[in-house]
Amino acid sequence: MKFATLKNGHRDGSLVLVSRDLNSAVSLIDHVPTMQCLMETWAQWEAPLEALYQDLNDGNCQQAFAFDSSLVMAPLPRSYQWCDASAFLNHGELLQKAFNLPPQAEMETIPLMYQGAADDFLGARDDIRLPTEDHNIDFEGEFAVMVDDVPMGCSSTDAAQHIKLILLLNDVSLRGFIQREIQAGFGFLQAKPSTSFAPVAVTPDELVDGWRNERVCLPLNIEWNAEWFGSANGEEMNFSFADLIAHAALTRKLGAGTIVGSGTVSNRDTRKGSSCIAERRALDMIQEGKPKTPFMSFGDRIRMEACLPDGGSVFGAIDQYIVQENVNV
Repeated sequence: MKFATLKNGHRDGSLVLVSRDLNSAVSLIDHVPTMQCLMETWAQWEAPLEALYQDLNDGNCQQAFAFDSSLVMAPLPRSYQWCDASAFLNHGELLQKAFNLPPQAEMETIPLMYQGAADDFLGARDDIRLPTEDHNIDFEGEFAVMVDDVPMGCSSTDAAQHIKLILLLNDVSLRGFIQREIQAGFGFLQAKPSTSFAPVAVTPDELVDGWRNERVCLPLNIEWNAEWFGSANGEEMNFSFADLIAHAALTRKLGAGTIVGSGTVSNRDTRKGSSCIAERRALDMIQEGKPKTPFMSFGDRIRMEACLPDGGSVFGAIDQYIVQENVNV
């Protein structure tokens, strides 16, 4: 199944079920009006919605209407919890090598994770509004999962059953703040503005063979200003999503609707490109002795999409512009 949240003038939007080809949708307002409601009642609604989804895909849903991805919010516009990891060790290793950073203790056995801002997620076509280019604007292509209620101490094995939906996101980063906030030891705050999400969240079966070992085994295609930037594959994730959920739930419960991110998708084969500018700059340093790739400027466009081998878009595309917000900074 595929779900999206349409803008309706309210903060939580209106939940719709979207066809596999992303061409049509049906409102769920009479069943589960919001994504948060769906996550809290998943067991009750999974079977009836599967039947409705089949009718929608077969063209037998009389209430269906054309789906327009320009009208969406994030699939879950605000979440009680957003935990983002760094599950691709190659990404961290490149940054350490390029900028002579100290290695992270136990990085191969304990995943890095921080708790991000979850109150203001952006839709796939919303402008990314920021105060100044001086903060070194970067994009980060990631995959994520959304869970139902996860008990404290949940094992990695048991965590897999709590994964209900998979998402694609752009975790915008302001690199000018990151080192200071890392050194402060309290996690990211100013370095992480609002995160953007692809139009639809999907059940794992929608990935067909692209969902293996609790990993999204598909390339994440990224274009920056209409030029190819990377197609790194999520299969090289060193910690699975089940591992990340178990890590987050070690000492607390995770409420339904919690989103857990993979961190920047990164592959050891440099021919597959990168999923963020910081990694490309690290490769510049390693290969040429200095960073040559600039950070983003106002007016820049970023596009992200993951497709099945037959070319079908799984989540729809993130397609956004960087725009200046007029504030005093």
